[in-house]
Formats: sequence, structure tokens, C-alpha cells
Amino acid sequence: MATTTAPPAAATGQPSGRLRSRLRTRTRRNLLTLIAVYGLMLLVAVIVIFPIYWMFSISLKLPREIYRLPALIPQNPTWDNYRELINERGYLTNIRNSIIVASSVTVVSLLISSFAAYSIVRFRYRFRGFVGRLILLTYLTPGSLLFIPLSIIVARLNLGNSLYGLVILYLTFSIPLSTWLLSGYFRSVPPDLEEQAMVDGTTQLGALFRILIPLSLPGLAAVGIFTFTAAWNELLFALIFITSEDLRTVPLGLQYLITGDVLLWGPIMAGAVLAALPVMVLYFLAQRFMVQGMTAGSVKG
Repeated sequence: MATTTAPPAAATGQPSGRLRSRLRTRTRRNLLTLIAVYGLMLLVAVIVIFPIYWMFSISLKLPREIYRLPALIPQNPTWDNYRELINERGYLTNIRNSIIVASSVTVVSLLISSFAAYSIVRFRYRFRGFVGRLILLTYLTPGSLLFIPLSIIVARLNLGNSLYGLVILYLTFSIPLSTWLLSGYFRSVPPDLEEQAMVDGTTQLGALFRILIPLSLPGLAAVGIFTFTAAWNELLFALIFITSEDLRTVPLGLQYLITGDVLLWGPIMAGAVLAALPVMVLYFLAQRFMVQGMTAGSVKG
């Protein structure tokens, strides 16, 4: 009687036992790697989000609950701290002043630094590299070493205790940084595109506005957000040059909530929440440009 033998696994299309074992091992390894990656991401998210939650939680508590009943969740949440800031301390005026100053600094800084970066990247003249390094050195100079000569200049120009003077002061540290960053972004755009546009009749200035700047929009957006954030959070110059209560910016308004050794944690945290909201919204709306802009200048064209 003839006996029949089972066909090999390869002939039936089924994986062999050793191959199945390898596939199970690889699947298990991939699953463990995925769990580890997501676990690490969750841990980082908790570390980043928890201080924000704690700040918001304290802003909803009264002093008695802050000092005597520390808890993650407010027992009796209240908006009294926000009402005190807005109705009694005029915190909305501080936010308005910060928006005016930070927006003005961002627009003027981007305009001036675009011309400066274009000059460094595209033009050929003596000491061009030295000028670029000097601009970076200017940004690295501590502001504490500059406020005395700057105060003399501001006093002679009669710009003390004004938002216009504060805008000019902030430009001293925003323009060097913006110029340095935009130089890297402009280098990533091939100069052949501008040369072809100028062959077609476009001027050098037209090539800047029609070719280079549209192609560098992600970089411009990233630099603009950095500049806005730096101007929004600046305290030293505002503390020295602003004396009127109705001209205080957000950091200055928070600073004056501290009187001696008394810390009004409820209003301070409420003010920090309100101060963080515009920047958070800005970053959320421009996150795509931020990612593109941070990598735009990493490769030369």
C-alpha cells in the first residue's frame, strides 16, 4: 500500500516552525519597543504638562486652600484671583502693552534683519564674515552690561517711560538674533533662482521680496515667534525704563505682585496663566512653520 508524505512547508505557502518562531520574536520585540516609546512620550508629556496644570490649579484656589490644604484638585475652585487681576490691578492693560511692544518689535526686527541677512549672505565685501560674527557677539552681550549706556541714550532721546523707547531697546537684542538666524535660512535658498529672476528683469530688491522671502517663510515665521516670545517675556529693561503703572508690560505686572517677602500666589499664578495663553495660542497656530523653520537653515543650498 502506497504511503503519502506531507508536502514541505514552502510548497504549501505556510511558514516553517523556525520562521514562525522568528516572526513571533520580532513581533514581540516590536511591541516592547512600541510600548517603551509611548511610555517615554507619556512620561515626557506628564513632566511638561504638570507644571502648567499646577499653575492653573493654584490660580483657582484661595490663600487658605493654597497654604493649608495642598491638593492636586481645587476643593472650592474660584475665579476671584482673575477678578482681582482684571478689575483691581488692571492686568488687561499690561497684556495690551505687551502685545503692542512684542508685535512692533517682531515686525521691525524681521524687516531690518531680512535686509541685513540678505547683505551678509548674497553680497561680497570686505569683512563680511567679521560683521556676521560681530552681530552674534552683540546678541551674546548680557543686557545687564548695556542698560547703563542705553539709559543715557534713552534719556537724551526723551524716550524714557514710553512704549516707543521700550520697542527701541528690545530691538537691540532682537535684531542681532534675527539676523543670525535668517542668514542660515537664506543660505538654504539657491542663489540661481534670484539670478534667473534678475535676468528676466527683476531688480536685486525685487528678487529679495519675490523669490527669497516667499521661499523662506517658514524660517521667517520661526524667527518671528522667537522674537515675539523674547520681547513678551523680557523683564530687566521694562523694570528699569518703565515707571508709569499704565505702561507696565506683563512681566512687570507680575513683578509688582510681589511686595517684600509677601507672595500672592493666587494672583501670581492667575497672571502667569493669562500671560502664557497668547504665546501658547501663537505656538499652536504656527507649529507647522516652527518645525519647518527650525530645519530650513540646516542644509546649505
